[in-house]
Amino acid sequence: MSLVIDYYLAPQSPWTYFGHARLVQMAKQAGANVRIMPVDLGGQIFPATGGLPVGQRPPQRQAYRLVELQRFSHFLQMPFNLKPKFFPVAGDDAARMIIAVDQHDGVDAAMKVCGAVLAAVWVQERDIADASVLQAILQEQGIAADRWQTALTPAAQDAYMAYTRQAMDAGVFGAPSYVVDGEIFWGQDRLEFLQRRLQAA
Repeated sequence: MSLVIDYYLAPQSPWTYFGHARLVQMAKQAGANVRIMPVDLGGQIFPATGGLPVGQRPPQRQAYRLVELQRFSHFLQMPFNLKPKFFPVAGDDAARMIIAVDQHDGVDAAMKVCGAVLAAVWVQERDIADASVLQAILQEQGIAADRWQTALTPAAQDAYMAYTRQAMDAGVFGAPSYVVDGEIFWGQDRLEFLQRRLQAA
C-alpha cells in the first residue's frame, strides 16, 4: 500500500512556496499519494497554538524572517520577491479554490493550481484575494474559470474547515506541514527528513 502524505498548507505562505515543487517530485519518486489540505492558518490554527501573524511578531523575528527567506531563495535558486506588493494577503478564497479543484479535477490538478497560486504571490506579485486573479490562474492551468463557482459552495467551505480541524487534531501548528502516519514534518526545511521517512518505507 502506498504511503499517504497529508499536506497541510496556507496558499499565501512563502515557506509553502519554497517546498511545493520539491514535495511534488519527492512524492512522485516515492510512489506516495498526497492529500492536499489547505487550512485556515491565521484565523484558527495560530490562535489555538500560539502562533502570530507576521506583522504581530517582535521586530527581531520579523527581521530574521527576511534574512531566512532570502537565504532559501538563493540556496534553492528560486525566484522570489522578498516584499511582494500583495502581502499580507487573505488566502481563504485561494484555499477553497484549491479544494474545489481537488474535489472536481483531482489531486494532480489541485497541486498544479496550488503551485500557481504560490507563484502568483511570491514571484508575480498578483493579488490572490481578487476573484479575477484566481479565475485567471485557473485558466492558465487549463481549468475552466467557472470552477471558481464551486469554490464558493458549502462543500468547499466545509472541507476547508474540516482540514483545519484535522490539522489541529494532528498537532499541526504551522505551514507547510507534512504528516505521514501521524508523524509531523513542519516546514520545507524538513523535507529531507520526510524523504528519509518515505525511503525507509
